[in-house]
Amino acid sequence: MANYPHPIIAREGWLFLAGSIVVSLIASYFFGWWSIPLWLISIFVLQFFRDPPRDIPQMENAVLAPADGRIVSVERAHDPYLNREALRLSVFMNVFNAHSNRSPVDGVVRETWYHPGSFVNASLAKASLDNERSAMWLKTKNGIDVTCVQVAGLVARRILSYAKVGDQLSRGQRYGFIRFGSRVDVYLPIGSKPKASVGDKVYATCTILAELPNNA
Repeated sequence: MANYPHPIIAREGWLFLAGSIVVSLIASYFFGWWSIPLWLISIFVLQFFRDPPRDIPQMENAVLAPADGRIVSVERAHDPYLNREALRLSVFMNVFNAHSNRSPVDGVVRETWYHPGSFVNASLAKASLDNERSAMWLKTKNGIDVTCVQVAGLVARRILSYAKVGDQLSRGQRYGFIRFGSRVDVYLPIGSKPKASVGDKVYATCTILAELPNNA
């Protein structure tokens, strides 16, 4: 099953891509082969804002990767948003990953938070608490709480989250975007079983990060 109501190039990148192509075309007209570096920049912008379709696993209680990237943390940690002990899995996105963010579970958005902050390397553990971030609390139909946090990185300067309180999100549904290298943390209830390990490469929606407990 695939859930893909969005263009293959994320709308957040249309202006950037159009601008880079226009500049490259003008440079090609006036400077010929000297415009090649600008075309390489256009190709980079194109790959950064790609938003490919993904197949959605239907395994019950599955928690799906909210972003493309590499697992940098699988550990017990304090969830500062719901004030609980939780299992935290963190996905670090570099500038070559697709940066569209997708819901890890089926659930209702109960609350959202935004916190300004610094812009240290998003692969570092302290980024979860120190960096600019946008958090979302999801409650599944079984009453299980999942917290999903978009964290800005060293060069990221814009977190976009479209989820609103009361929205019903489906697993794999696109809900946000972070421009340039960043991180997404997922906090799950204790008792969840991790299915990914530190260092694993994961893909938004396709990869199963963990399995939720059967009961809240």
